[in-house]
Amino acid sequence: KIFQAVVSCIGGDGTIYIIPKSFETALNKLMAEIQNTFKGLGLLIPYCWKKGEACVVRGSDTVWYRAKIVEVSDSTLQVQYIDRGYIESIPQCHLYPTTFYTGIPPFCIPCQLYKTLPIGNFWQQDAVDYLQELLRNEEVEIHVEELPDNPWDKLSISLYFGGMSLSSFMAYQKYCVTEDCQDIQKLGVFEGNLSPSYLLQPLPVPGQTFPVTVTHLVSPKEVYICLDSSGNFTKRSVTEGAASHDSESLNKALKWCNKIVKTLPHLTNFRKELPCLAEYVDGLWYRAKLLSITQLVPVQILVQFVDYGTYLVAPTSRLRHIPCHLLKYPVQAVRVLLAGFKPASDDKNVERIPYSPEWSLKALWTMVDCVEGKRLSASILTVSPEVTISLYGDDKNLVHLKLIEMGLAELDE
Repeated sequence: KIFQAVVSCIGGDGTIYIIPKSFETALNKLMAEIQNTFKGLGLLIPYCWKKGEACVVRGSDTVWYRAKIVEVSDSTLQVQYIDRGYIESIPQCHLYPTTFYTGIPPFCIPCQLYKTLPIGNFWQQDAVDYLQELLRNEEVEIHVEELPDNPWDKLSISLYFGGMSLSSFMAYQKYCVTEDCQDIQKLGVFEGNLSPSYLLQPLPVPGQTFPVTVTHLVSPKEVYICLDSSGNFTKRSVTEGAASHDSESLNKALKWCNKIVKTLPHLTNFRKELPCLAEYVDGLWYRAKLLSITQLVPVQILVQFVDYGTYLVAPTSRLRHIPCHLLKYPVQAVRVLLAGFKPASDDKNVERIPYSPEWSLKALWTMVDCVEGKRLSASILTVSPEVTISLYGDDKNLVHLKLIEMGLAELDE
């Protein structure tokens, strides 16, 4: 069985507590009922607590939770939040014994990684801390591998975050060993001796109008567009757990990569067109490809962010190996030429685009104003030798008409 779940907690022994997404509605309903039933403070009179006893606990967020007593001491009690998994020491005045809700099974499931052995036969504290930082409150994909003999024992699972196996990733980090060696090879993240490349974005058929956004302008005529995922030309995956090629899945995978990026090695191979992860000026890492070495001392590399079309000159410290599972998503940005206009022969503006001097800077900035943040649509005219489109604004008029009105371009029949 494969399902989505949220990791609620990592136990001190490395137990992974998960709440299936399908349980969320019922859990929220129960929590609302508990808040209506229990008000104010906990039990203020002396009470003889027993290990394993059911209770409700008023957490530090002043919300009441179901719990059970794990250990009894003089002034505090150690309790486990049975719907979250974590264990905490609580003063007795924040607890209340109850037999309410004991017939409802816990909503969180304790799990262990399938055929995965931690170094030293138990999870070291630094490994537990790392798992907590990486996974807590994050949505992951769970593959059930083996059911426990005792229903209260741990479920044996394979856990995937952003398309990557947790067992393989932790084995790479030297926190454990896993029997699934093939999975470690599939991780492929960390070896650059292959010649990987990105998949190209499938395009709609010529003549069909489809929604787009412009992500980068090289000149008024040469732009990069992203196909709007709400368009009917895209096909989403219907097989649960299969790789989805839409931008939402890519964004989730990139979010995870940003969490683990410091574990990915820096690039040592600078072959042209090599896929990599590059750090943008916003401090986040995105998919990119190498274009050229612009400076040798210190080394500076020109890269292009393949999902936007934008360029950046970056030092090698801002370039890292890309996990292979990120290569299964097609590049989101498509380079296109806009049809129907050409530079005005009588454009008197002195400031020109340095790399495309036939166009004035004023024409470029006018086109930016026409497309930036706008809901646009496009229709493909030709795909060879280059993809050429007609681009329409949110008023359904061709975007280049503004440039023609201002004398910055002229019609090109």
